[in-house]
Amino acid sequence: MGKIPVTILTGFFGAGKTTLLNRILHERHGERIAVIENEFGEVGVDNGLLMNGGGSDQIVEMNNGCICCTVRGDLVRILGELQVRRAAQPDAFSRVIIETTGLADPAPVAQTFFIDDEIAAHYTLDAIVTVVDARHAPAQLNAHHEAQEQVGFADRILLSKTDLVSADEAQQLRERLVRINPRAPITPVHFGASPIAELLDIGGFSLDAILAIEPGFLGEDSHTHDDAIQSFAFTTTTPFDADKLQVFFRELIAAHAPDLLRYKGIVAFAGQDERIVFQGVHMTVSADAGRAWANGEARESMLVFIGRGLPKAALIGRLKACLTSQNNFP
Repeated sequence: MGKIPVTILTGFFGAGKTTLLNRILHERHGERIAVIENEFGEVGVDNGLLMNGGGSDQIVEMNNGCICCTVRGDLVRILGELQVRRAAQPDAFSRVIIETTGLADPAPVAQTFFIDDEIAAHYTLDAIVTVVDARHAPAQLNAHHEAQEQVGFADRILLSKTDLVSADEAQQLRERLVRINPRAPITPVHFGASPIAELLDIGGFSLDAILAIEPGFLGEDSHTHDDAIQSFAFTTTTPFDADKLQVFFRELIAAHAPDLLRYKGIVAFAGQDERIVFQGVHMTVSADAGRAWANGEARESMLVFIGRGLPKAALIGRLKACLTSQNNFP
């Protein structure tokens, strides 16, 4: 059947990876795609943010650690299980996309396809695609080695949120990205609207090129993360009061914006039939109407926060205060 092409989709928190992945999954390209979804923290929410994520057996979640270090063994196991499935059912899927957590260093993930013989026999790494947030990337590149590695290893760089910065700021960032990685084409992307031909089957990953830049690439990697960065989740089946939750987010941003790397989730509001999807990075937050809750579907809200030194207990207490007194759904 030939080797299965793999795309590693990476980028720092809030860059737009899941938005881009949604775009790929819903494009009429005739491909069957298996998705491996890695999130930072004990609870994953991105599967629910994917528009086809409701129970799809094509999406495998990995939310018990970061794919580039603590759960690399899980990645090998999952790829092995997918291969067994494809051997039994050749049309099960034709390619794999791995969406990494925002803190992932892509190098150890890419190593997997060269140092593990069984994986190398069945898979080929097609490309590393990195999404860069034009508004927050300058600070992220300064503060986080992982953000630099995500750019440095990219075969394609997609520049998101350019509408939130000036033309001069976008140009300065582009020049900085070129200095870090002169070989990767840089193209703007708006809400994931990027031509599929520029993302899949591009044969962009070159081991020789990587070894020329980083001769120790194939060696064992001792990647670790900043222990100050933690995540926590809040889930509930009691509806939120919309006005109270709005005040919560306003006060959260005012007090902790610099340390809020990412916050996102799906919320059920009292008196509303649609789920509300929250997405935020630092001071930038959006709330959009998602699909309606199905009849009989459990209306569970889930909010995930990733940041540095966040007061977990206090924030959970304040979230509880935003709940209504009863399950007064429509």
